[in-house]
Amino acid sequence: MKAASIEFRNVTKRYGDVTAIDDISLVIAAGTLVTLLGPSGCGKTTVLRLIAGLELPTTGTIRIGDRDVSSIPAAERDVSMVFQSYALFPHMNVLENVRYGLIVAKMPNAQANERARAALAQVGLEGLDERLPSELSGGQQQRVAVARALVLEPLVLLFDEPLSNLDARLRRQMRDEIRDLQRRLALTVVYVTHDQAEAMAVSDRIVVMNRATIAQEGTPRELYEAPRNPFVAGFMGDANRVRGTLARRDATFGIVTVGPMTLALPHRGLADGEVEVSIRPEAITLSPAGKTPLAATVRKSAYLGGVIEYTLDSAIGSLFAVATGVEHPHAAGETVSLEFAHHGVVLIPRESSDERH
Repeated sequence: MKAASIEFRNVTKRYGDVTAIDDISLVIAAGTLVTLLGPSGCGKTTVLRLIAGLELPTTGTIRIGDRDVSSIPAAERDVSMVFQSYALFPHMNVLENVRYGLIVAKMPNAQANERARAALAQVGLEGLDERLPSELSGGQQQRVAVARALVLEPLVLLFDEPLSNLDARLRRQMRDEIRDLQRRLALTVVYVTHDQAEAMAVSDRIVVMNRATIAQEGTPRELYEAPRNPFVAGFMGDANRVRGTLARRDATFGIVTVGPMTLALPHRGLADGEVEVSIRPEAITLSPAGKTPLAATVRKSAYLGGVIEYTLDSAIGSLFAVATGVEHPHAAGETVSLEFAHHGVVLIPRESSDERH
């Protein structure tokens, strides 16, 4: 199946006085899965609709492959979209739903049926041709929607919150299936979600959006371990934000004082003095009282099966920690000592006024 790159060059989209996206430049490589991630109203769905041709840019250029599609309508873009609601025709059976776009394009019935059955086979729905959407599970309906998009052999496949209507277990299964399908067919996929874990599970790269702009772009690991600002640190999973003092030692590392604790961390080019430190919950280890200089009181604990979540009061502020050692839990009111792992502790640039939300 063919695939194409996507490029946004200084694209802005306005609706009257409202700017939905503001001067965005972005390149999505052919054959990759890129997720647009962010809170409601950040502009991610607008980017998806601009790629699909459902909206046209106010200014800027959009290219798919080597073609400028900035002013080309949706029907001429060779792009397919899987909607959040799946948008299946309830009066048509599975085969009729999947082949619908081919019939509209005047493909002969026999050829359309053959292509539709091949697409159904790709998503594991052989033998369900005659069923109505109402006779399918939520996961099966989602696969029919994917097959209907695939049958058109698009240059780009778009997903708009495709798993939001499914329960947690089925979401995990379907996100793995979407990822496997994308890799197997080498598709260019743009995927929209507000779920950080979902984005990290399926993506080659993630574009985090905030307030109509791109806050940061990178691999899941880059965004989680080296957030560019407090917004990204907080949006890419839970993060405790505390104050520290940096004294740079060489071109890479510095000594960071956080309350009574001293940490050696990459300084990331920040100047000596007060800094902001992001501490992931899994980077905090709880030990018996007196083991380290940083004491804390357990305010709350929640047993979740494989982990225990703790809310802690400490000299550096309130902290949220996740511990995998569930055999010997710490009770509310207990005094403990805290240690920080190297992985999951990072300096982040201070938040400017125009980044706050």
